[in-house]
Amino acid sequence: MMKDTYQVPCLEGRTVKNRDLTVRVPGSKSITNRALLFAMLADGECRLDGALFSEDSRYFLKCLQSLGFVAHADEDECSMTVRGLNGKLPCKEASLYVGSAGTAARFLTACLGLSEGTFHMDASEQMKKRPMAPLLSSLEELGCQISYKGAYGYFPFTLNGSGFHKERITIDIETSSQFLSALLIASVLSPKDLNIEVNGSHGMAYVDMTLRMMNQFGIRYLVNANKMNKPTIFTVPAGQHYIHRQYQIEPDVSAACYFYGLAAMTGLSVTVEDVFADSMQGDLRFIYLLVEMGCTLQSTESGLCLTGPEKGKLRGIAADMSACSDQAITLAAIAPFANSPVTITGIGHIRYQESDRIHAIVENLTAMGVTCKESEDKITIYPGNPHKATIKTYDDHRLAMGFSLTGLGAQGITIENPGCCRKTFEKYFDVLDDTIKRAYE
Repeated sequence: MMKDTYQVPCLEGRTVKNRDLTVRVPGSKSITNRALLFAMLADGECRLDGALFSEDSRYFLKCLQSLGFVAHADEDECSMTVRGLNGKLPCKEASLYVGSAGTAARFLTACLGLSEGTFHMDASEQMKKRPMAPLLSSLEELGCQISYKGAYGYFPFTLNGSGFHKERITIDIETSSQFLSALLIASVLSPKDLNIEVNGSHGMAYVDMTLRMMNQFGIRYLVNANKMNKPTIFTVPAGQHYIHRQYQIEPDVSAACYFYGLAAMTGLSVTVEDVFADSMQGDLRFIYLLVEMGCTLQSTESGLCLTGPEKGKLRGIAADMSACSDQAITLAAIAPFANSPVTITGIGHIRYQESDRIHAIVENLTAMGVTCKESEDKITIYPGNPHKATIKTYDDHRLAMGFSLTGLGAQGITIENPGCCRKTFEKYFDVLDDTIKRAYE
């Protein structure tokens, strides 16, 4: 049973017994949840291997079962099986609870809102605070009737769908690229070609992942790229369906980044199994930011191997993290140990995720005695010597995992509510402890 707090083991002064470490992380959350939806819409049974089993993916799978789909999971084998009905739903009315899973909340809402039926949607208190209005507004424009039990644009609500009533829609993605991914995935349900005009450019790495996976499941699309300041338009031709297949899910690069961050902090060499340079996950960019900070990267048969610099040689950088914003906390957590300031830009939208992450970064670093400055969409963190503090996690898994890295180089860092990692990486602290045990006497 997970304790209420986790005391991060400071590694200062400890003797290294093994400089070369190999770590295995779970499957990608982003890929697992997208694959589950593709499987739900596919023309037969899909087997998903290497799947992530976490709070988010379990909620997603349970939602499919609540809709009447035949869906099974084998956690020992890290596999899931879903029998799709070629875009049809087994039932016309259901009540679904998505927990705090943003992908389930946005992706299922789009598909159900554009199908025929009545669907009662509810979520955790955390998810009820996260924005949904841009997606829900688009669904209403396409013909869905939505009734709210609370504030407009937020969970809980009821979808009364009747299919597509238009062939063109505009979506604003400044607060979440998942709104666009949701409409793209659901677009195959349209009886006519669907054109999606996009306002904003945040999170396009995740949209690229969606498009690559749609293609892997048999879907063609067209892109009228942004030229002369005109909006980008995605067109998904009608008459297509997702094909059933066996699908291998990549390891979670977001999870891998914490162990690459450990390498940057300690000067050790860390290889994360099966994480390669051709990954479709946007957080791969974070690894190259660590190279800019002084780490060295090598490609091996097992996976990418990152070696951190000598103590005191970690360099400060200015980084646009719009393509890998989940790692903004990770970079902020190691930034005090750089030899010059670290500035993180392009992250205004992370104020609207599981927590106000910019505020939480500044609050926790300030509590440790680290100087930092924030604006609406950026943070600058100055070199410092973090002191004893308890990290407020706000039930946000990224805060818990990211700031564990600060504790490796500072005495007395305690993580509150470490169990919040169950959202995406429920055994994170076990894997971290094992990695440290293998590296140090």
